[in-house]
Amino acid sequence: MRPFAYRRATDARAAVASLSEQPNAMYLGGGTNLVDLMRLGVVAPEALVDVTRVASDTVEETAGGGLLIGSGVRNSDLAAHPVVRRRYPMLAQAVLSGASGQIRNMATVGGNLLQRTRCSYFQDVSKPCNKRRPGSGCPAVEGDHRNLAIIGHSAACVATHPSDMAVALAALGTSVHVEGRRGARQVTMPGLHRLPGDEPDRDTVLDPGDLITAVELPALPFAARSRYRKVRDRASFAFAVVSVAAALDVAGGVVRDCRIAFGGLAHVPWRAELAEEALRGSPATAAEFARAADAELARARPLPENGFKVPLTRNVLVRTLTELAETP
Repeated sequence: MRPFAYRRATDARAAVASLSEQPNAMYLGGGTNLVDLMRLGVVAPEALVDVTRVASDTVEETAGGGLLIGSGVRNSDLAAHPVVRRRYPMLAQAVLSGASGQIRNMATVGGNLLQRTRCSYFQDVSKPCNKRRPGSGCPAVEGDHRNLAIIGHSAACVATHPSDMAVALAALGTSVHVEGRRGARQVTMPGLHRLPGDEPDRDTVLDPGDLITAVELPALPFAARSRYRKVRDRASFAFAVVSVAAALDVAGGVVRDCRIAFGGLAHVPWRAELAEEALRGSPATAAEFARAADAELARARPLPENGFKVPLTRNVLVRTLTELAETP
């Protein structure tokens, strides 16, 4: 690990100013992803700006009936929060599906949203990677891509976003509060993360120096009937092969509304808008759930070794929605 300077910010504006003064600096929150990347040599910031005393670590109810979650809230605290567990169970389940208990105790909401891909080529500095060094190539296209993207990818990058929490936040239609050089603003999810296109080194739409200060969940009463299901290669501390975050509003056997997002399929947490559209007004049956899944997955372009993700995703969605439809 290369030497670096360390500064502790006193407030959000000071943090943003610190990065403006030193472009090759990075924010430090929980550090559970950043420190790993520094040890691997993937990133080598000249300075770290500690924002642990800047970012709010509280969860507050909003006037509109939603929740405002500070970016400094630890993942373990978020998953255990009684209001989150009651109103947004998919979010609590998603957080508990990620990493280990020790890492969840350190990781923060803001950092979780911004974690980098776990693609083995990205993490191995001896290999080319367009995310690390634009224009160097994407060896995963012809190499090991079993657990990589089947939808929304490009020839420049087939990596997937690793966050479980971000999948639930995308399904819920979360607003991300950002402080930057232009002042305060909000970025919606989906919309925070970028598909790779020909600029796979840009994971998000954030500008240099932007600091996530909070995420805001909308009032969504039917999210109380929601679930996060994750398929992985082992039971503990593994990234999703496929995951789904789903909330379902059913009345009289008909789907009035729904929210669906997938993990493990794309460079972003993938909001399944075509599946949602197909389901609204349809009978809440397994056959209709399968039809909605097929509508979404028609856009999939799997690589030679990960085509199994298409039927797997279909089956996971059908099972999850069927269970939700049967939930009182």
